[in-house]
Amino acid sequence: MNQLVPDLSPLIALPSLLSPVAAHIQPELTGLAEVPETHAWPTLHDRPYGVDDRVPVVDLALPDAVRLVGRACEEWGAFLLTGHGVPVELLRRIEEQGRRLFSLSAAHKLRAARCDGTSTGYGSAFISKFFSKQFWSEGFTVVGSPREDARKIWPDGHQDFCGAIEEYSRLMDDLARRLMHLMLLFLGLSDEEISWVGPLKAQHEAVPALQLNYYPRCPEPDRAMGLAEHTDSSLVTIIHQSSGVAGLQLLRDGDGGGAARWVAVAPITGALVVIVGDLFQVMSNGRFRSVVHRAVVDRTRARISVAYFCGPPAELKISPIGKLMGSGRGPAYRGVTWPEYLRLKKKLYNEALASLRLSAGKGGEKEKLEVYISS
Repeated sequence: MNQLVPDLSPLIALPSLLSPVAAHIQPELTGLAEVPETHAWPTLHDRPYGVDDRVPVVDLALPDAVRLVGRACEEWGAFLLTGHGVPVELLRRIEEQGRRLFSLSAAHKLRAARCDGTSTGYGSAFISKFFSKQFWSEGFTVVGSPREDARKIWPDGHQDFCGAIEEYSRLMDDLARRLMHLMLLFLGLSDEEISWVGPLKAQHEAVPALQLNYYPRCPEPDRAMGLAEHTDSSLVTIIHQSSGVAGLQLLRDGDGGGAARWVAVAPITGALVVIVGDLFQVMSNGRFRSVVHRAVVDRTRARISVAYFCGPPAELKISPIGKLMGSGRGPAYRGVTWPEYLRLKKKLYNEALASLRLSAGKGGEKEKLEVYISS
């Protein structure tokens, strides 16, 4: 069976260039003495910072991991994950290969620049088109196999890069399945019911999507933005971030109607960041909420992040699971396939999820159950 590969460029963190020439618009950022006006963001400090907030840390090896994962998803939409079984050595390798890639000259990296109609390769962030200022970052997207783009950059030396990417993708796919299973157990589904939930039953048909992002040192980090605030279009996103270099921030809702605030995700060696995506919010009928997040930059240290986006097969429609709706309550969202939702995201940006909401009483039994795949 051939896999359908959706246009994954609107995954928010994934880059999408209008043409290969567009990448030349992004100047070489490393070594600049000041932030140019093209990259100066006036709204960087638009909200307060939650200096006393701590992102939850969940040890997957603990016997109450179901409860810990579920509470973190309900209360935060994200958490730091330890005890996941991914070798620290592999995390070191994937980061090392990312640094190897981004240390190349712009001309060298542009050998694998994204072209119109493609979802892979090197470039700047897709969401830059929604803003008048540019980001202090660059990215490289892998959808499926990395080998075609890697050969463009290293005709005879791409094996180490591809090997690390492929091994990392396999382990992230397994980990994403384990996490979604725990999340659904917390929501009240049985093991048997979970086995029939479409995204888990057909996960082997999904196309893996991986995003490497590089945030160079910045001479004026209070004026530059690594990546603007967004939610992810996935079911679940799993992120490895450079050890010892903070940059990822979550938007935490205000307590008791107070102001929302930015909370830094402090990097822990060997820990991964798990983020609830928009499609899991749909599938959980709003029980788990996708979290707004962004990336800021550092004055003295560059940062690498590697994000794995777990999404459903392209043809599978995601809808709220019927068992998660209380008596007399219908689905909060209409069903949508991943390609359709990505197109909405590309057009509506952070309003895409709201566009799926249904009025009270609308929807039907068929819509409730479309998340399942018939046998």
